[in-house]
Amino acid sequence: MKHITVILSLFCILSTSVITAQNFSNASEYLDFVGKEQQAITKNMWKYTKAVAHSNSDRSIEGKRKNLLKTIDRALSKIEKAEGFDGDDYKDQVLKHMQLNKSLLNHDYAEIVDMKAVAEQSYDAMEAYIVAQELADKKMEESQQEYETNFYAFAKKHDIDIIESENDLGRKMKISNEVFEHYNQMYLVYFKVYINEIYLWEAVEANDVSGIQQNSNALNAAAKEGLEVLKLQSKYENDDSIVNATKQAFEFFIDETENKIPQLTDFLILNEDFQKIKNNLNQTPERKRTKEQVDAFNKKVNEINKAVKNYNKVNTDLNNERQASINGLNNTNSNFLANHIPND
Repeated sequence: MKHITVILSLFCILSTSVITAQNFSNASEYLDFVGKEQQAITKNMWKYTKAVAHSNSDRSIEGKRKNLLKTIDRALSKIEKAEGFDGDDYKDQVLKHMQLNKSLLNHDYAEIVDMKAVAEQSYDAMEAYIVAQELADKKMEESQQEYETNFYAFAKKHDIDIIESENDLGRKMKISNEVFEHYNQMYLVYFKVYINEIYLWEAVEANDVSGIQQNSNALNAAAKEGLEVLKLQSKYENDDSIVNATKQAFEFFIDETENKIPQLTDFLILNEDFQKIKNNLNQTPERKRTKEQVDAFNKKVNEINKAVKNYNKVNTDLNNERQASINGLNNTNSNFLANHIPND
């Protein structure tokens, strides 16, 4: 999921005259000095974004965030100690930009890491987690835009001609932003359905027949609604792999609720009846047991033995199919990010 958005890194080429060469050179040197520090930050921002895209390790992602903070601190220290050029206005603007980035990493993005730990507990939590990322990204983007505005103003003030060129890192960041936007949108479509399966299996593990039926119906309805939503989803760069993988997951949920879960529910109901008959028999002294009681118990024993075999088979098949569905979607998501976000 995306975390950092950086638009452009700009390099300048000077157009000077002999008479004002020294003045232009001084202004140029200051831009080069600030630009070098900003470039170091941009590179670490890219490493951080790349970790989000290509790493499943929360520790690795958090490590990149901390390294980025160290880079910002070093840049802040160097720029604060250095003299500004033509006053401190531009210097202060650059420091403000870097301080905001530092604040975002220390607070907004740190909170996002914490939100990730509980994001899968509910759809609202997951949506809040993704929205928080997007808001933080927007703040970072606005800060970058302000930085560039100030950059151009300083260059114009000192008659420095800028040949605008989109830096390779800036291009990668722009691509990353677009890729994560599609990825996040598709993941929310999936998660809105998937959360119902989490609730369903909590009910199964609790042997809660009523809860199973209720959550199975909810999952079935959500999956069918999800299929309709997928029909309206657009491809990313002619790549519909996530849409197709999500469709397969929804089809599994429908098959699960319509064909597999009823068999598990039937077993649980049968087992409840068996336990009642068994308890009733156990509570009756052996000499007082009737032939009807014994025959009913033996009949249920035969039924439950057959049902246990079917229950175990259905459960095993479901676990295998679910794992295949989850692995298929996870692999598709990983491949989508790897294919569309540059890795070098």
